[in-house]
Amino acid sequence: MATAKTENNEKELEQKHLDNIMEQIKEREKSLKKSIKSAEGEARELNSHFFDDVKLDYDGYSTSMETALSIHQQQQLLSEREHAWQHSAKQLDTVERLEKRPYFARVDFKENGEEKPETIYIGLGSFADKDDHFLIYDWRAPISSIYYDGKLGKVTYNSPEGEITVDMTKKRQFMIEDGKIINMFDTNESIGDQMLLSVLSEKSSTQMKSIVTTIQREQNKIIRNTSADLLFVQGAAGSGKTSAILQRIAFLLYRYRGNLTSSDVIMFSPNQLFNDYIKNVLPEMGEQNMVQMTYWQFVARRLPGMNVENLFKQFEDQTADTNISKFKDSVNFFNLLTRYAKRLNKRGVIFKNIYFRDKKKPYFDKDKIKEIYYSFNENYNLANRIDATREELIKILNRKITPETKKAWVAHTIEGMSQQELNDLYDRPDQEFESEAKEEAFLGRKIVLAALKGVHKRILHNHFFNMRAQYLSFLRAVPKMVDLSKWDIDEDEWMKHVEEVKNNFKSHDIAMSDVSAYLYLYDLVTGRRTDYEMRYAFIDEIQDYTPFQLAYLKYNFPRAKFTMLGDLNQAIFTKDESRSLLKQISGLFDPEKTDVVQLTKSYRSTKELTNFTKQILRQGEKIEAFNRKGPKPVIWGRKTDEEAVAVLSNVLRDNEKHKMTTAVITKDLASAEFVHKMLADRGEKATLIATANQRLVDGTLIIPSYLAKGLEFDAVIMWGASKENYHRVDETQLVYTITSRAMYKLDIIYTGEKSPLLDADKSTYEEK
Repeated sequence: MATAKTENNEKELEQKHLDNIMEQIKEREKSLKKSIKSAEGEARELNSHFFDDVKLDYDGYSTSMETALSIHQQQQLLSEREHAWQHSAKQLDTVERLEKRPYFARVDFKENGEEKPETIYIGLGSFADKDDHFLIYDWRAPISSIYYDGKLGKVTYNSPEGEITVDMTKKRQFMIEDGKIINMFDTNESIGDQMLLSVLSEKSSTQMKSIVTTIQREQNKIIRNTSADLLFVQGAAGSGKTSAILQRIAFLLYRYRGNLTSSDVIMFSPNQLFNDYIKNVLPEMGEQNMVQMTYWQFVARRLPGMNVENLFKQFEDQTADTNISKFKDSVNFFNLLTRYAKRLNKRGVIFKNIYFRDKKKPYFDKDKIKEIYYSFNENYNLANRIDATREELIKILNRKITPETKKAWVAHTIEGMSQQELNDLYDRPDQEFESEAKEEAFLGRKIVLAALKGVHKRILHNHFFNMRAQYLSFLRAVPKMVDLSKWDIDEDEWMKHVEEVKNNFKSHDIAMSDVSAYLYLYDLVTGRRTDYEMRYAFIDEIQDYTPFQLAYLKYNFPRAKFTMLGDLNQAIFTKDESRSLLKQISGLFDPEKTDVVQLTKSYRSTKELTNFTKQILRQGEKIEAFNRKGPKPVIWGRKTDEEAVAVLSNVLRDNEKHKMTTAVITKDLASAEFVHKMLADRGEKATLIATANQRLVDGTLIIPSYLAKGLEFDAVIMWGASKENYHRVDETQLVYTITSRAMYKLDIIYTGEKSPLLDADKSTYEEK
């Protein structure tokens, strides 16, 4: 046992080391600020005297060549300064981050055959002295991996030269604030529990923080995986899935610096609220945020003329999950559509007329367009076919211009124009013509060209292709292509469904279960370019996606490596489908290049809360609680809404007294509005989150269940936990999602009879 005295000595030595590094960081900060200032000044100077040193001579060819070179040299000088300035600014950014907390760990290790151990310090960024000796290593550097991965003793890490094994003799963790070591401890574990406990017990805020200092061994596996084409992470609620993913993005941007930028990375998140919640994590690590959107935004932005069913509608209008939606959400349906599109190469594409001026008589007849489309030979694929049709139609359009100028409407138009309008049509104010006929022909052509712009645009945008009719035609062909009885669907039921889709189209509505298939068919027929630039795609809350949507995303980003993460215990929209999800999508990827990682330890909630919430799941994945103490959940049963709201007020006041952020989570929007009004009537302040586009603000939030995905709060109050509200077995996941948002305190309020889904061991909660 080390004595207190040696511990103090150690701490003194470490503080001395820290002081020395802080001094060097401050020095570097000063010199960077100075060099940025002078680089800015020089660039200004260069800019203002840009032409002073440039030899301007317009006599002969040779001297103008010299002028060009001279300008080029000046531009090069400017861009070098600019580059140096940007480089310094980036370094300054890292140095300023390190000044707050230079490092959080020290590792001592011996390389094979070496006598003396080496010591490295690990922080949020790299820092080297004047002679380029590293004083702090970035947590993403290959060597830093040993801190996260191993216990003391032999540890292996992947370096650019291949695998290296070292003997780790010390692992020390620091908590540093304002240049002082507040606490330090040596540990044999990956990350000592003391460190984790202290970070986890900090109060939650409306923004997610980075977890670099406390990455666990299994999370490190996710972060540093560079070999898988599909990395599938199944993680219990609060197991650090999202944190690990954000650190993974930061790691990849560091590892492939120069070849990968944040615009080559896309992340699909469950809703806008969640985007707001995680927006600070990457900038905290000195990286730019990746492209972020929800799946709804991804599809809806391509259908501006249609109302795409959104989250709210999807949840609020949940009709019984039918066999039809299971079938339409499957990879089988995706493959069926691919097969159908292939057949269109020979026959079956539906066209529509293009009109101009006369709404009764087509300018381009759909039968004529069809004839052109199928006139190209066998070896044309769909994409070439539509390109060739477009070109042909534009040729015909060009041939129609001259005859059109001779029509009566053109002469009428010219007669009705003011002098100013006519002047605007001439190429230049003093334009002259040989004859009046020539002038009329010139003006007529200008007028016809302007009028035909719309037709030209419709051709360019494939508006001669009747997409809605084509999709309905595919749906009608389905019974001939597949045995529907295997999906427990009878043919009449299917045809009735097709009519529903058609009626939706008439009112410009499209359901979420149709939108991906609709766009996929459009892409196949028109040969729309997929995105080859995107290198990494991340999909969070994977359990709420259908296999079809994932297949469509893979089609959209053919070169991207995918990381999918979620908790199959929390499927709110897809219910039982989530169980077969992994099986269905694994067929889209090479099994050799698919890695599945399970995170079973839940860090978000206290042991008391995790032990309670995991009982809600009847056949859940296994979940282990982390050893952090807190109060047991409390269930409050009351007779009337008034009594229930009184309980709610008291609990909120108590939470506020303890400075906890609280979310009141209701089943749907109507209940959230009801609670908000009841509290307002009592003069209580709370923010109602009614749509995903709102900001997360401080104070009490009232939020419908489907918007609470991925978020966490110190305290959660589940409102309306009655049998009437939650009785279907397939709502189990929903109840679990709501209760597992709480980090420290959970209160459950109901009126009437308690929901049977909350049956749990009586010793794990209190009733009041």
